[in-house]
Amino acid sequence: MRLSDLQTKYIVNVQDGKNIGNIIDVKIDEETGSIVSLVIEPNKNFFSFNKGKIDTEINWKSIEKIGEDVILVNISLY
Repeated sequence: MRLSDLQTKYIVNVQDGKNIGNIIDVKIDEETGSIVSLVIEPNKNFFSFNKGKIDTEINWKSIEKIGEDVILVNISLY
């Protein structure tokens, strides 16, 4: 799978079913070459409490499932 394939998928939080945002980049561990986190450009509605940041990160371990159209993540915002 390519980064461009991931970028076309919706990112949905399984805790509330909301669309989180779009993948704009990934962070990679330089030693192992594995993905550490997804860098997300959040939807304006979803991260409205976090107005100071332009983007946020979702740890790779928080990903529950990568499907054909969506990436399901399990993150707590509170």
